Amino acid sequence: MVGVVQTEDALAQARRTNLDLVLVSPDPKNPVGKIMDYGKYAYDQAKREREARRNQKTTEVKEVQLKLTTEAHDLDFKIRNAIRFLEAGDRVKVVIRFRGREMAHQDQGYDVMKKFAEACSEKGVVDRPPRAEGRHMIMYLAPRKDQD
Repeated sequence: MVGVVQTEDALAQARRTNLDLVLVSPDPKNPVGKIMDYGKYAYDQAKREREARRNQKTTEVKEVQLKLTTEAHDLDFKIRNAIRFLEAGDRVKVVIRFRGREMAHQDQGYDVMKKFAEACSEKGVVDRPPRAEGRHMIMYLAPRKDQD
């Protein structure tokens, strides 16, 4: 901490020590500069950003597609897949596709979605409840926070 110094004096001091004068805060009323090795500073900053990116957990959205007429065994298989995705920390998009006259039985679609959500309730929680969008009914499940 040197205090208030003229720009020319700060530049001369930085040259004497073979370092760089870096503008830390470009506020017009009170600019703040720092004498440092800028190359080392930039390298350390990039290294911290790479480390943060490496430690970041990306969540993907995995999709499980059903039909209104999906049989019990097939439904169990899809539930197992969804549970596996939830355990891996991914969100699951559950889609029921209605074909032809099945559009008249959307209430059955809500029942299938409810059954699916209950089967996955140990590992996941309903993130977005089932909603009919055209010929599809979509529901999102998210992994439980209290897992681990």
